[in-house]
Amino acid sequence: MNKKQLASKVAGRMDITKADAEQMIDCILEEISKALIESQKVRLVGFGNFLVRTRAGRVGRNPQTGEKITIGSSKAPAFVPGINLKKSIKGK
Repeated sequence: MNKKQLASKVAGRMDITKADAEQMIDCILEEISKALIESQKVRLVGFGNFLVRTRAGRVGRNPQTGEKITIGSSKAPAFVPGINLKKSIKGK
């Protein structure tokens, strides 16, 4: 499902226009992104949590030369599904 399809389903359930639904989705995603940029955790009870994980720096190897290289630490967004979502997917 893409964003337009999601907006169409939301519009149908909430009796609003597709444009309004898409605008709501954009707003929600923007606010989640802003919170993650500020390293805040976003908790949606029953659905899951969005958070930022920090990966430690490490030593790697250049596959072409075999030379050791230093790979710096980095941050990456992550999603941890909630228990209700897990149960729904498992069919329980």
